[in-house]
Amino acid sequence: MDIVSLIVQLIAGAVGGNLAGKANAKFDMGGAANSIFGAIGGVVLGQIVERVTGGAVTADQAAAATQGMDIAGIISSLVGGGAGGAVLSAVIGALKNR
Repeated sequence: MDIVSLIVQLIAGAVGGNLAGKANAKFDMGGAANSIFGAIGGVVLGQIVERVTGGAVTADQAAAATQGMDIAGIISSLVGGGAGGAVLSAVIGALKNR
């Protein structure tokens, strides 16, 4: 697990969670809860997307790669994190506000 992709997924998830909450009042749990659940969902789905798309590397490979992340890895983390954050926040918000 690369720390840069994890941070990108956390931030994208928090943003996605807040966007889902603001898109529909039925999903909104407040800014803090949207951000927390969004960040959790962002990491979970972001890691799944990273594994499926082949972005995941072993610890030895990550240590050997000193050039930093490529743009495809960052975009994959952004998309997976944002979508995961939006989905988890919407589901939990819908269940909470039922």
